[in-house]
Amino acid sequence: DLYYDSSSRDEYKNLIKRDGYVTDFEIVLKRKDGQKVVAHETSRVIHDKNGNIIAYHGILRDVTEKIKLQNQLLQVQKMDSIGLLAGGVAHDFNNILTAINGYAELLSLKMKKTDPFYKTVQHIRRGGERASKLTSQLLAFSRKQVYQLKVVDVNSVIQNLDKMINRLIDEDIKMDMKLSADLYSIKADPTQIEQVIVNLIINARDAINERTTKTKEKKIVIETKNTYLDQEFVKNHLGSVEGAFVLLSVTDSGIGMNEATRGKVFEPFFTTKEAGKGTGLGLATVYGIVKQNKGSIYIKSQPQKGATFEIYWPSEGTQIEENNQEKDVDELNGGRETILYVEDDYEVRAFTSEALKSLGYYIIEAQNGKEALSILSNRTNHVKLILTDLVMPEMGGKELAEIISKVDPNLKILFTSGYSDNHVVQRGILGKNMSFIQKPYTFQGISQKIRTILDN
Repeated sequence: DLYYDSSSRDEYKNLIKRDGYVTDFEIVLKRKDGQKVVAHETSRVIHDKNGNIIAYHGILRDVTEKIKLQNQLLQVQKMDSIGLLAGGVAHDFNNILTAINGYAELLSLKMKKTDPFYKTVQHIRRGGERASKLTSQLLAFSRKQVYQLKVVDVNSVIQNLDKMINRLIDEDIKMDMKLSADLYSIKADPTQIEQVIVNLIINARDAINERTTKTKEKKIVIETKNTYLDQEFVKNHLGSVEGAFVLLSVTDSGIGMNEATRGKVFEPFFTTKEAGKGTGLGLATVYGIVKQNKGSIYIKSQPQKGATFEIYWPSEGTQIEENNQEKDVDELNGGRETILYVEDDYEVRAFTSEALKSLGYYIIEAQNGKEALSILSNRTNHVKLILTDLVMPEMGGKELAEIISKVDPNLKILFTSGYSDNHVVQRGILGKNMSFIQKPYTFQGISQKIRTILDN
């Protein structure tokens, strides 16, 4: 009756009868309340004078928590390995997409809307944009996304998203917000916080619709509150650290998850939805953003009993910065300045050079940092800006910038890359005085960025 599975006792008896002892034999036992206890048994047999087994003598060690932590560690290691792969794939695809999307945009600008192929080009552009969003999600999961930190009020972000959230969920789903009035501020990129909330809401909506059609059973709760993670919590939750945190949780009344699903739910492309109903990147994006910002995320869920996603984000105090977002500009502004463009990928270099030349810039091309330095040694070039990729053979963009800053500290530099990988940014955080544009960039995006740098 003590065994969770009685066949384990038979296995134990046969083994100890054969050898006379067992060492660290793993068994699963029952507590009084029916919960599982994983134990390791080391014991030997005791015989009577006739050689019959009359008792077992030894010790049982409760290793439930140890096994739990080992499984958590394996999960973290697995996610890190997948993240490394995802980041590399996203980097390579971003180079490809920069050329595809860029040439489609250039072609579109040169065509009249009455051209029979105009709609075809627009389809190419839309397909490229969708692919760009996928690589962006992969970068978020792999923690290679570049972001800029601000002091943020999570409650304000949630309230500003209220209209969008109402459009995302069905009218028959009740939304309940329990936002703490004295919530601490956090340091984060507001856009990333929005990504996290939206993805969790979409996941909750789908889980609810999968479980029930009854309106009275459909509910999502968003909650925020201040909390302190103590040693006991940290001991039982691998990946967390002691200290003051803001807790953001999203609870749904959906289909819930079993243990196997909970172990895979943050993996990219893992989904329980039928084909064509999801990419499997939503929760992977959430996981990557939280981990990149030194937070932690945990799931509480059982089949048919809904799920709660708890995010612990390091708190930063109470001062909130005003949100001064740059206004979108539609114009393609060019100039007559000389730009040294350093890029090892031929297709990306060809598109960007053609695009910038069409705006009037004089472009000098280099395939790597060493070639760029050789060009700069000729002072007659009058270079006003260096546009450089970060990851290149021979010499990368960061090393190039360090050398240039010693020779000409006033020369402006714009970095670009398919992912951060700590080349120009530490843990993806963009410094205040650094200029960076993420691949795949658009013709409009790169032209605006260059003009802004040159004019300031």
